[in-house]
Amino acid sequence: MEKILHFFRPLIKFNASHPFWVLGITILSAIFLGSYALQLKIDTDLANLLPDKNPHVTALDELQETVGGETAMEVAVKSPSFEDNKRFIEDLVRESLKLYDNEAERYFFKRAQFRKETDFLEDNALYFATPNELDDIKSYLRDEIQKAKEDANPFLVDFDEDEEGESAEIGDFEESYDALIPSEYPISADSTVAVFKLYPTGSKSDLSYLRRTFASYDSLLTEMNPQKYNAEMEVEYGGRLKRHLSEIDSIMSDVLNSFASGISSVLLLVMFYFSFKKYINYQRGGKEGKEHSFWEHLLRLPVPILVIGIPLVISLAWTFGITYFVLGTLNTMTSVLFVILFGMGIDYGIHYYARYIEFRAGGKPIMDSLLDTYENTGSAILVSGLTTAFSLYVLILAQFRGFSEFGFIAGSGIILALLCMLFIIPSLLVVFERFNWILFNESETPQDRSDSLFHRFPFARSIVVMGLLISVAVGFNYQHLQFQYDFGDLEPEFPEYAEFNKLENQVSSSDKRNPAYILADNEDQVIEILEKLRHRMKTDTTSPTILDVEALPERFPPSDTAAKAKLQEIAEVRELLNDPFLVDQEDEQLDKLRRAAQTRQKLNINQVPDYFKSQFVTQDGDIGNFVMVYPSVGLSDGEKSIAFKNDVGKVELDSGDVFYAASTSIIAAEMLELMREESPYMVAATFVMVFLLMLISFRSLRWAIIAMLPLLVGLLLLFAIMMFTGMMFNFYNLVVLPAILGIGEDNGVHLASRYREEGKNSMWDVLSSTGQHVTVGSLTTMLGFSGLLFTNHPGLQSLGMMAVIGIGMTLVAGLTFLPALIQWLEDTGWIRF
Repeated sequence: MEKILHFFRPLIKFNASHPFWVLGITILSAIFLGSYALQLKIDTDLANLLPDKNPHVTALDELQETVGGETAMEVAVKSPSFEDNKRFIEDLVRESLKLYDNEAERYFFKRAQFRKETDFLEDNALYFATPNELDDIKSYLRDEIQKAKEDANPFLVDFDEDEEGESAEIGDFEESYDALIPSEYPISADSTVAVFKLYPTGSKSDLSYLRRTFASYDSLLTEMNPQKYNAEMEVEYGGRLKRHLSEIDSIMSDVLNSFASGISSVLLLVMFYFSFKKYINYQRGGKEGKEHSFWEHLLRLPVPILVIGIPLVISLAWTFGITYFVLGTLNTMTSVLFVILFGMGIDYGIHYYARYIEFRAGGKPIMDSLLDTYENTGSAILVSGLTTAFSLYVLILAQFRGFSEFGFIAGSGIILALLCMLFIIPSLLVVFERFNWILFNESETPQDRSDSLFHRFPFARSIVVMGLLISVAVGFNYQHLQFQYDFGDLEPEFPEYAEFNKLENQVSSSDKRNPAYILADNEDQVIEILEKLRHRMKTDTTSPTILDVEALPERFPPSDTAAKAKLQEIAEVRELLNDPFLVDQEDEQLDKLRRAAQTRQKLNINQVPDYFKSQFVTQDGDIGNFVMVYPSVGLSDGEKSIAFKNDVGKVELDSGDVFYAASTSIIAAEMLELMREESPYMVAATFVMVFLLMLISFRSLRWAIIAMLPLLVGLLLLFAIMMFTGMMFNFYNLVVLPAILGIGEDNGVHLASRYREEGKNSMWDVLSSTGQHVTVGSLTTMLGFSGLLFTNHPGLQSLGMMAVIGIGMTLVAGLTFLPALIQWLEDTGWIRF
């Protein structure tokens, strides 16, 4: 490291000699890149966190291209009168389709869905029955005929009458019939709530379009005044489309709020710490040098913020400007990195500025103080900065893009912050010194080590033994650390969305929700996939996750040959219904079948109502060769989502062709599995990288181990707190573990480096100087993360909590375990310089 510092040493002299040129060029470059940084948007699509070549991501892309993925805006209307609801909805639909988007020069909505024409399906229901369902129906009718014959025989006595057999035989078709033929209007059981859908012309990723849409719709509802139709009428709208916008706005609001609270806390801490420290140093100087009053010092309170803050803001502008060109967007995890990097990057400025003050207070000239600070503290800053950056860069190797993008942005941010602190701060210090904005008074009597209250660190052996015992105890009980799989507990709550769901759930009662899609190449493959999945349904009795499997080619024969075969099956059903023993029977089931068996010629797909065929056809209007698989478990639970993915995610046909399921829940499950699989390797790789860089820096295996041990103890203390409090790892906070390792090693590097610089019996003096800087540096990082504790997003809250506790524990270990360890080793003669 000394060679690297020595190589760039002339740059310090140049920057100090030409401060205005350096500041002008760097600030202009920051403005340029910052303008692009402001254009960064947050992408909440989970599919974009997986590798592009992931088979499920590829399947989802193909599905969206073939089938489309439009999200409807739902509107729920509630009043005691169905007729009032119906009249209002018909008027509202008409006016909704007239809403015009002047900015995009198109209508906001392209179509609406409310009343469903069910007559066609009721007249042709058997045409949509599967072969198995038709066989069941024919078997049921033959049994009914046989039963009628037996009932007509006065001499027959049935000793084994099965009352439940009748309903069991036709039960499967009844369920399919009810799903096939919905109610005419989507209303609640008591007819007080009705729901209709509007299909937007724009994309849900276009946030400005969504804001214009909802603003226009609010105005429309106000203008129409639902209470004119019924005094008790309530209207809620939005559904998942509005929740998507609310989620984006919530994250943006959380980022801004956490930035405001975290950064303001950091700035106040830095300002008061350095102003107090500089004022104390000033007061220790000679009386003849005390030319400035307390008020003059008070007026210079913002100076430390400017000295450290300007280079930091420049580095952040560079970082996110580069991110715009390399990645283009931020994701949910990286969206908070501005706040995190502010808290992390400011550490290097704190150490640099604090040491510079000490040299200046000792009477050294400006240039000598700059060079001495660069050569002494600069070495520790360079080691800790590079160690943190490369430990974060390790994450780039991860396939999970939540890790890799976090690692790229955070690692680059640390490198740029390090460069700015080392080479821009000198220019700022020269400018501020030139205008007399930094006040110094040369100390009369430098503090002697013999004046220290303690000559050795107390209770060294006891602290080391206690730290090791706690570490061993945590290591043996690591299995108590748990992972939180429930996505619902990690998502923010939106009262408006919850209120809408209360109404909408009164209407929707189907168990068939959130299907996964498997896209095939032809009809034969669709049929084989259906058979494979149904075989899994029958054989999986221990942990079944499949509720039902559907495909239109099985229900709607696409070819003339298949249509002719189905019409023949329907004709056989009509023949059984016309049997003399059934033809005059009055029965609800038989009447339903008589109407459903009217089809006598092949139907055209264009005859099928849109509300039914829309789920089975492609964007081009053709019958889609895809299978829909409905889960029988709640997919908000990550473990159940993974189990569902394992059951349906991959289907291999006898021909060797392999097909992958696609849905957002499949993507989420794949992401969780990838994250869970990679995280131990990422943490281990970070440890190895930190150790190797420390080994290179200290050029001593012994000192590398000494500096690493507090980091390991601090991490185990974090795990101990998690075990006692029930805190769990999750999708959000797991990514911060490598960051904690990278940040926590700073303490060991700075303290060990300063101790080696000062020599034996200096640990207490090191703590009174560098220990202060380490403490303030860690506190600023913790304050940067602490802004996340006050967000509305539970996942981001857990990230902030994990970071604050983790950095806090590494600080505690650095200030207690490391000094105690060094003192103990010094006492036993193990310390070598």
